Amino acid sequence: MSAGGEGSAGAPKGGPERVGELLKGFLERQGLREEMLRAQVVEDWAGRVGEIIAGVTRPRYVSGDVLVVEVRSSAWLMELNLMKRDILERLNEGRREGRIEKLVFVLADR
Repeated sequence: MSAGGEGSAGAPKGGPERVGELLKGFLERQGLREEMLRAQVVEDWAGRVGEIIAGVTRPRYVSGDVLVVEVRSSAWLMELNLMKRDILERLNEGRREGRIEKLVFVLADR
């Protein structure tokens, strides 16, 4: 071991660290943490919007703070556009970081 308390591979003094903490630090240093948190909304979609809306939609992707959602029919597209504010509140409830600021609904390809 070197005199500075580091092993030959340059490992920090003090022992092992949790992978989650290492990953969190890496994402923050790379400026990706916020993007990863926003992307989680795709996984959380059904639980946040409910069974009925989840049944006629499919979240496609997150770009910046925008979530793009595919909608089954033009009637639902119009209805969901009227519900945007409520849906955004549901998506962001309890989230301090990684908030979605805009929803874009697009008609699904048939």
